Amino acid sequence: MLDFHPDVAEQYLRLDLDAWDDVYVVGDVHGCRESLDRLLGTLDIGEEDLVVFVGDLIRKGPDSAGVVELLRDSPNMYSVRGNNEEKVLRGETVVEGLDEDHREWLRSLPVAIGFDGGLVVHAGVDPRKALAEHTVDDLQNVRSLSPAGGYEGPFWYDDYEGPPRVFFGHTVLERPLKREWAVGLDTGCVYGGSLTAYDVRNGRYRDVPSKRGGVSRSDSKIISPDTSAD
Repeated sequence: MLDFHPDVAEQYLRLDLDAWDDVYVVGDVHGCRESLDRLLGTLDIGEEDLVVFVGDLIRKGPDSAGVVELLRDSPNMYSVRGNNEEKVLRGETVVEGLDEDHREWLRSLPVAIGFDGGLVVHAGVDPRKALAEHTVDDLQNVRSLSPAGGYEGPFWYDDYEGPPRVFFGHTVLERPLKREWAVGLDTGCVYGGSLTAYDVRNGRYRDVPSKRGGVSRSDSKIISPDTSAD
């Protein structure tokens, strides 16, 4: 049993993978409904398969409402709440097409989803402190361990030694990252990259390329991960 900070424990969902056939964890969608539809079609998702998302379902892409409605209406799909959902819920930004019903559904999302051996959060965990000390903000925003922060390494997954194995997004990667204790899945679909899923049963990636030019993003904010440990 994982030990969480009280604020996180109230927003934690545990899933039983034995209840499902195939199981996938999907990276940041950011309103790219068309790419998501193609990925789910490639995976041949059925009602008995489970799909878990790392958050940031919305913002930047063209169809945030469509992504929310797909997940909301699919009993085999779950997501954690990412920092971009939090920005909308705090009123810091407005996303075209999202109404109050959409926002209420986003508000209901957990901050962490767990299953045997695995933990899905939006950004990651800080290896310098116990899981029980992590706040909601930590799980949604942690990235660099450098005093300078931002996009200067080392990154949290470079020093994290588990358990549990953490599935995460938030940090845009040139290619997916698979370590013994960390699986990074944000491959920048909304920036013209790809949308990536990790096949939990078979330990492999599946992805589809974006068909859009993508939102502009500085090269310094797209990380080329060291995959020598993969």
